[in-house]
Amino acid sequence: MQVVDLRQVHSRTLEPLLLEEAEQWRKDLYWDYRPSQQLIRKFIDSRSLAGYAAFEGKQPVGYGFYVFEEQKGLIGGLFASPRFDQLGISKKLLLEMFDSLRGTPFIERIEAQLMPFGIALDDFLTEHHFRLHRRQFMLLELSKDSAARPVTQNGLWLEHWTDRFLEPCAQLIQRAYTDHIDSEINDQYRTEAGAMKFLRNIVLLPGCGQFFPEASFILRPGPTEKPIGMVLTSIVAPGVGHTTQICVLPGYQKNGLGRRLMEASLAALRQQGYRALSLTVTSKNVNAVSLYEDLGFHTVQTFAAGVWEP
Repeated sequence: MQVVDLRQVHSRTLEPLLLEEAEQWRKDLYWDYRPSQQLIRKFIDSRSLAGYAAFEGKQPVGYGFYVFEEQKGLIGGLFASPRFDQLGISKKLLLEMFDSLRGTPFIERIEAQLMPFGIALDDFLTEHHFRLHRRQFMLLELSKDSAARPVTQNGLWLEHWTDRFLEPCAQLIQRAYTDHIDSEINDQYRTEAGAMKFLRNIVLLPGCGQFFPEASFILRPGPTEKPIGMVLTSIVAPGVGHTTQICVLPGYQKNGLGRRLMEASLAALRQQGYRALSLTVTSKNVNAVSLYEDLGFHTVQTFAAGVWEP
């Protein structure tokens, strides 16, 4: 097996591999990964995407890439063909990326969430000194004859998302995730500036599907008050939505507001004829897991969020 710098490869060379990857995302996670691949192709062909590709002879058998975010490296993607030694190829590609990132002077943190691999690479990540946090990919089938329960207001204002909520919702995320397990997984949650980058990636950029404001809501105590809760939804495949963010201000938690936000999103998706909604949740967040199970979600895949710090 030969491993080469991804910047030496044209995306056409990887085409059979990309087709396999898109099929795995569709089959296992109900996710149309092709729009993301269009961006990946663009950056590969501009020689601006850091990473590696693996070949058996002239046959592409795997690829992975990473991106920099200030003092952090993110494993942005990893795939190896199941027709070959998928785990062996994946480990080789990860090792090359880890070595490159750790050899970069300013890197203080590496994050990796390898959702399509489930738990298969957990031991390998642990061997390379990653702290692992178990997460769940959950799915709810939206049958037309099972409408969501009515959303009651109880004096709170439930409103559709607009971009004027970007700044106050960045503040909401930072406050909601203080001392939360998810801020250990994604350090963007720790600061308002980081939360703003996170929101912009979801709302203004195709960071996690196509943002769907019709099924995204905020809760406020009054028409001029700041948001105390929000749910954001994107479309990741025809008829399939994905909850990209849901949070409630700590002082308002355990009052059913998370349920209210989810029910509003579900009702909007059903009204638009969507057939499924997915989300990811950290297993230690037992209250959230319990809520989603009560709403009818079931776990499709468990996977690890890995964090390395020197």
